[in-house]
Amino acid sequence: MKDWFTIEKIDNSTYVISEEGHWEKMHSYLLIGETSALLIDTGLGIGNIRAEVELLTDLPVKVVTTHVHWDHIGGHGLFNDISVYVSEAQWLEKGIPMPINVIKNNVIKEPFSKMPPKEFDINKYKVYTGTPTKLLFDNDIIDIGCRKIRVLHTPGHSPGHICLFEEDRGYLYTGDLIYLGTLFAFYPSTNPVDFKKSVDRLSKLHNIQKILPGHNALEVPVDTIEKVKEAFEYIEKNNLLKHGSGIFEFESFSIHL
Repeated sequence: MKDWFTIEKIDNSTYVISEEGHWEKMHSYLLIGETSALLIDTGLGIGNIRAEVELLTDLPVKVVTTHVHWDHIGGHGLFNDISVYVSEAQWLEKGIPMPINVIKNNVIKEPFSKMPPKEFDINKYKVYTGTPTKLLFDNDIIDIGCRKIRVLHTPGHSPGHICLFEEDRGYLYTGDLIYLGTLFAFYPSTNPVDFKKSVDRLSKLHNIQKILPGHNALEVPVDTIEKVKEAFEYIEKNNLLKHGSGIFEFESFSIHL
């Protein structure tokens, strides 16, 4: 199992748990407080992420969902305390609006660059559904004991997408809103206008020391937010901020509308 996940230390109480062997290059984050730990997303569901978390902490673990897409909720069923933004609670309870055969095809779309755990069987792969323990709202504070994380509703990639900002440390967990690679806002459930507004919101935050993305390279320059903002401004100025406009290529990222 450890061969599937890669664990890196961000600081003495913050870890990134990555699935580099999959084309999604998915990252989950474990924040360890004094009274509990917070796990931001649970990955692809290919390996047992709970087993990895238990190697790092014996505190009670709260799961927070940046958004209800299959690649971020794969390990939710291994935990009992799950939070989700209110507008995506129904997706978590009843299933995301994507057929299971399409999801399975996405899981194995490209060959794994690492051997998956022997327990993994694509024919048995399921997407988590369940009732969340807690519904989140904009500007909620998640307190795990001497660490407070603020919920920022940042729709666009999905209706209930959130970023999480730990202001004391300057850590911004950006989910699928900001990362290096292709930013997706072309699915029917996405909204390019909301995506732009969400990036604008992040650009107004103060004291961002580190961007911690949901996918791809972990070293994301802080000025990437401003660059993505400028990219969306360029697209809007050309009256192309809408579904079907295509793929716009920039220096370290692209935007697919």
